[in-house]
This record gives sequence, C-alpha cells and structure tokens, in this order.
Amino acid sequence: MKGNDTKQFYITTTLPYVNSDPHIGFAMEIIRADVIARYKRLLGNDVFFNTGTDEHGAKIYENAVKEGVEVQAYVDGYAEKFKELTKILNIQDVRFIRTTDEKHVKAAQEMWKRCYDNGYIYKKTYQTKYCVGCELTKTDSELDHGKCPIHPNREIELIDEENYFFKFSEFQKPLLEFYQSHPDFVVPDFRYNEIKAFVERGLEDFSISRLKEKMPWGVPVPNDACDKGDENSHVMYVWFDALTSYVSTLGWPNGDDFTKYWAQDGNDNRKVIQYCGKDNLRQQSAMWQAMLMASGLPNSSQIIIDGFITSGGQKMSKSVGNVISPFDVIEMFKEVTDYPEDVLRFVLLHDISSFEDGDITIEGIKESYQAHLANGIGNLTSRIMKMATSNEVRSKEQEVSSKVEIVDFDLNHSLKKIIEEISSIDEYIATNEPFKVVKVDEVKGKEMIVHCLSSLELVANRLALYLPNTSAKIIECIRENKMPEKPLFGRLS
Repeated sequence: MKGNDTKQFYITTTLPYVNSDPHIGFAMEIIRADVIARYKRLLGNDVFFNTGTDEHGAKIYENAVKEGVEVQAYVDGYAEKFKELTKILNIQDVRFIRTTDEKHVKAAQEMWKRCYDNGYIYKKTYQTKYCVGCELTKTDSELDHGKCPIHPNREIELIDEENYFFKFSEFQKPLLEFYQSHPDFVVPDFRYNEIKAFVERGLEDFSISRLKEKMPWGVPVPNDACDKGDENSHVMYVWFDALTSYVSTLGWPNGDDFTKYWAQDGNDNRKVIQYCGKDNLRQQSAMWQAMLMASGLPNSSQIIIDGFITSGGQKMSKSVGNVISPFDVIEMFKEVTDYPEDVLRFVLLHDISSFEDGDITIEGIKESYQAHLANGIGNLTSRIMKMATSNEVRSKEQEVSSKVEIVDFDLNHSLKKIIEEISSIDEYIATNEPFKVVKVDEVKGKEMIVHCLSSLELVANRLALYLPNTSAKIIECIRENKMPEKPLFGRLS
C-alpha cells in the first residue's frame, strides 16, 4: 500500500463483543486502523472509518442474565465504554455503529432476505458442538481434549435443534476463484495461504439462526414465525447479524454512503479494508465474503489480520491476573506526560509485530516509554529546542507529506524507521556538537542547528500518524521557536 491509489477509502475494525470491558487487543486494532485512516487522508483520500459494538448473541445474553440486568441496559453500558475508548485514544473521525441500532437491524434483515431469495438459506434439524466463547460451531479436529483452545475454561455445548442454514458449501469454487484473482486479498500472505487451504478442504453449510425460546437476544429472522410472536421462532445467529454491520454503517441498502464507499465501479477507485484478529480470519475472509456473493454485493478489497497479544508468555485472562486495560495504561502515565494516550499508541504500534503474536507487560511498557519516549523523542526535542532558542535559530518550513509512507500495512516497520531517524539525529548532535561549534563559528553552528530543527520537524510530521498530539506539540515548539513548557515525556519514578 503506497501512494494515492484510490479516491474513496473505507476502513473498519471488527465490532467487539460488549460482554466485558474494552481490552488492549481491541485498542491495538482500532489504533492501527486509525493510523491507516490518517495516512489515507494525508494522501488526499475521502475516508470513511468505522468501528462499533457487537451486541447480540449467547455470550451477552448469558452474562446479562447472570448479572440480573436487562439485556439492553447491559449492552448500553458497555457500548459507552467502547465509545469512550475511541475518544481517549484520539481516534480521528470515526463512525460508531451498534448492532442494536434500528438501521442495523433492518439492514441485517435485508441481507437475510436477499440471501434467502437467491436460494442460499434453508432450514433443517441438526446436531453440532458449539463454543459460546467463539460463537462458532466446532469440529472434533478443532477441539483440544474436548475443549476449545481459545476458550478452554468453557464447556462445549451440544446443539440439537431446527435452524436456518446458509449454503456455505456452494461457495468453495467462487471463493477460490476470488482468492486467485486477488492474491493480496488477505494480509499477511501466510494468513492468505491459511484461509485458502481452509476453503480448499471443503466448506460446510453453517447455522445462521437460533431458537428464540432458547436464546431470545438477537435480530428477528424476517418472514419467520418470530414476527408473529411464536415461541418456536428464530433469531439470527450473531455472526450473520454482526458481519452485516460493515454495510449497515453505510446506510445500506438505501444510503448514499454505500454507493460512494463500497459499491466499486469499473475503475476500482474505491477500497474496502477490514482489520481483524487472527481468530476472525474465517469469518471475515470466507463467511462474510460468501454472504456478500450470495446477496449480490461487491466483495471487500482486503482483510488485514492482526496477531494476538499475550502477557508474560500467557494469554490474557482474569483468572491468571495478567489482563491489561487500555484505560489503566493511560491513567498510569498521566502524571509524567500530557500525552498518555500517545504512550499506549506508541507501545502497541512499536513493540508489537504488525502481523505476528506479540507479548506485552506493564514492566515492558514502562521500559519502552523510558527508552524511546522519555530518553528518545522527548529528550531530543528538548536538546534541539534549547540550541535553537538560545541561539535565535528558526527552521525553514518544508513540505513533508510526500515523504510519509506506509508499505503493505506494516505499521510496526514504518514506526521503527522513524525511531531510527531519531537515533540518527541524536548521533549527529553527539558527533558534531553544534552547541559548541556555534560558539566559535556562528554561521556554521547555526547552519548545523537549522539542520537539526529540520530533521526534528521531519520526524514530528511523520509521527503525526502514530502520536498525533506529541507531533502537534513538537511542531508548535518549532514554529514558535520555544522550549516545551515541561518535558514531553517526564521520567518515571
């Protein structure tokens, strides 16, 4: 991904379940999507950026009942927390869709009707093993000693009932042909190979409804008995419902935004990008794409797959006690910097691989902060601005947008290149000592300081995608030729 290759650009995160507080894994996903959205705006693209909350399904209903809370009130409370997270992370110009929104419910029902009318939905009685944690059916080969590897603390449920099914099996050939003609559809390439192999092994039709009497919290199936209040009626399976959010947020089926951002024309001047974790690979790059084909809608352009975040070598879990809250991390750094949200943004972008699993701990966050923010960009800014203000040296304004580049969605690599530039400027100052040269050769010394200012400004502009508030403060200091009122990133006690 490089250059101004499109005019309309749509990007969405997955919609996290609102059955618990926002976790650091979702913070990473939405921060990454935000960087890409900012980058495309910088290139002059018209960007539609979407996120939101997935509010139906067995997990949510189960938790609300357990807490003795009315389900809508339960999801309302968690949805507000996710909205608040987008604000404190400085996520720019993002649309927020909730799957309990009326417009979404109508869109999900329209998606159902189109798939049904096109012959891809039918009803049958079946038996299967089901993981409520994943909200997915599981084959024996996907289980480890009878347990879901992702949710080993949950019992696998046995479902034996009449459901509606989606004819996923009919899309093996269309999906493989689509993958063949779009070899960069899934990023990174090893995830593309993984989903292609999954589809090549053959596809099984999957259930897309649940009996309302057993699980009442969902979108009513259109033209089913549920519209008449029959207790044996059906609600939609949560994945069928939630995946439709990517178009319902655009006002589909009637909204102009859908035509503008999703319905691609012959010139292919629109891009539809979806971010998700590796546990969503099947749902986003196969199930959802088949649903789009079944309903007659254009497919997504690319699916970007993140790895998982572990902590201390273990999956984050309340029982283990290693869960890291994005709110807690930001609160932790409020005393030492005015930009605590940029600390979290930095760590998740710099310390975690763009596509592989990554490990993060509170101690590791502190070490990264000290090394790269306090001793890195913060210290460098103070050194250069002290030289500039003491010697009345101002920078020469420069055009830098064309020099900002992100290739193949590898944000980790791109940010590390900026950190290398910071180290290079530090090395230049240490080697050439412009603060000494200016005392014996004013002209040469000031030229060297101008070089430092220009280099700092270039770094600050490039950091704008990643650490927007920090970047803005550095540029303000350069433009007004002033020292920061206090260190950008103070030292931890």
